Amino acid sequence: MQKINDIRRPIIISGPCSAESPEQVLDTAKRLKAINKVNILRAGIWKPRTRPNSFEGVGAIGLDWLIEAGKEVDLPVITEVANAQHVEVALKAGFQKLWIGARTSVNPFTVQEIADALKGTGVEMLVKNPINPDLNLWIGAIERFQNAGLESVNAIHRGFSSFKSERYRNEPMWEIPIGLRTEFPNIKLICDPSHICGRRDILEEVSQKAIDLAFDGLMIESHISPDEAWSDAKQQITPEVLGELLNNLIVRDLETDDQSFFDSLETLRGKINEIDEDLVNLIAKRMGIAEEIGAFKKTQNITILQPERWEEIKNLQFAAADKANLSKKFIIKYLEAIHQESIRHQTSVMNKK
Repeated sequence: MQKINDIRRPIIISGPCSAESPEQVLDTAKRLKAINKVNILRAGIWKPRTRPNSFEGVGAIGLDWLIEAGKEVDLPVITEVANAQHVEVALKAGFQKLWIGARTSVNPFTVQEIADALKGTGVEMLVKNPINPDLNLWIGAIERFQNAGLESVNAIHRGFSSFKSERYRNEPMWEIPIGLRTEFPNIKLICDPSHICGRRDILEEVSQKAIDLAFDGLMIESHISPDEAWSDAKQQITPEVLGELLNNLIVRDLETDDQSFFDSLETLRGKINEIDEDLVNLIAKRMGIAEEIGAFKKTQNITILQPERWEEIKNLQFAAADKANLSKKFIIKYLEAIHQESIRHQTSVMNKK
């Protein structure tokens, strides 16, 4: 059995969101095999849905469909499990690779039950990020499987739920998987653009972003007739379109032996370090002025927060950011952090006995 850790980057996992029939699974598998880029065949057997009247998967009967399709095209297979009972029947069917979804990884009790059910099995496990943007919860889920003795535990980034997103089904929040990589530098990190995007037209864009951020692979849903899919139709593509998408990706090297590159890089990094130090000193200077303002407010007995002034600052900085080609999203986060730190400094001055 080829292990995920041994597959050359980028690892490509694909197949339908949901197994619907033996014919659908096998036809998808054959068409994926034909593009000669897919390493692992996937399909959802149990589909935990938000509302109970949605299609929730064909159930255990679909396990054999996926196993047989994998044998037919000589591809390893993987599916999602959401509880210990799923693990039991998946193991009996012959699965050696499994993943848990975002709705499962958010619950430490369920994760522990699944980890306990997998002790001593040698199964390879992929852990999707939890629904909410909590890095420690994701880390904890991975640790539970590692503590259960599984030698191959890797991660899938599928984005995070938000109340409203103008562009994505699930916000990517790339800083969180980057933080996971820092915590676990040796695990494989797979991106799931299908669930981040929720639509086909930006799949390639998000896939390229993931590859540029040194992700090890992609999990992209494919279907023989995407518009007729029983679940998540809008985010699925045909195997042939997947082949075109993968052909368009630029896969960059993770490292180089070119010494001139390193010399130039170190020079530029040195400049970055100098600028970062200047930024910290400027922010410290700004906070000093904020403390002076706090002391002045104290003499006049007025509140720290002045909403009109805060709106004025934001509008000025939004205009400056637009001219400097800085995203509004970045400036909002920057200003919020600056504002909170400024309030902290003024509070310490105004409440000083």
